[in-house]
Amino acid sequence: MIPGKLFICPTPIGNLEDITLRVLRILEEVDLIACEDTRRTGKLLEHFEIEKPLLSYHQHNEVKRTKKLLDKLGQGQDIALVSDAGTPGISDPGEIIIKKALSAGAKIIPLPGASAILPALVVSGFSTTRFTYEGFLPRKGKEREDRLAEVIAEEKTVVIYESPYRLLETLQDLAAKIPERRIAIVREISKMHEEKLYGTAAELADKLKDKQVRGEVVLVLEGREPAEDELDFADITVLEHLKLLMSEGFTKKQAIKEVAEVRDMPKSEVYQVAIAIDAKIDNK
Repeated sequence: MIPGKLFICPTPIGNLEDITLRVLRILEEVDLIACEDTRRTGKLLEHFEIEKPLLSYHQHNEVKRTKKLLDKLGQGQDIALVSDAGTPGISDPGEIIIKKALSAGAKIIPLPGASAILPALVVSGFSTTRFTYEGFLPRKGKEREDRLAEVIAEEKTVVIYESPYRLLETLQDLAAKIPERRIAIVREISKMHEEKLYGTAAELADKLKDKQVRGEVVLVLEGREPAEDELDFADITVLEHLKLLMSEGFTKKQAIKEVAEVRDMPKSEVYQVAIAIDAKIDNK
């Protein structure tokens, strides 16, 4: 067992009052603080009058720094891991050191605290019973198209982090496929200019097309509602079932998989039916 402890410490995503008393105590007690940006964390510590050694730990040096941090944990030092804002490891550095520290037998102590995911989810007005977190979407290419198709087909509420510079493109992509699906955009959570926008994908894409969006953005997408026809498949053919799902935003590949699972059919048989869709398009 490694004698040192690794504390996962959430930091404010906007309002400094969002930091917990426990996080402040841990930051005062540890031997070292590993952080994304020493200048940013330095300002946070200065505000709360905490003086501790800082070690940069970000996406460009995460692998190299992990070894150093493990060595220090092995020496019995306690370390606090923080990101610039929010909870380390959630779309921020931290995953590698946590995995390695667990494998090495270190004691890891996660502290509850600030994160944009849950506040955005609960204020969206959509179901919170079941939801999925997608992080940041891929920027381009087939990977982005496939991920968007998965998001569109998801029946659970979907929470996405999005860059303000790519928000409009994402809204337009969604509006092109599911214009009537409801979306909540929650921007600058807990900050002075916090903003919440509600509407369909098409409405929000149109509303923001001429605006310059800034700050941290969380996009919450209402889950897909199963069509009434999906509840009873006895009266529709496999081909009609495929078309129905594709009209709801499924890719052909996803529709084939879904139909095969729901109808308990081999995917190869469903694929042969799906060929007819392309054939009809080509013959037009």
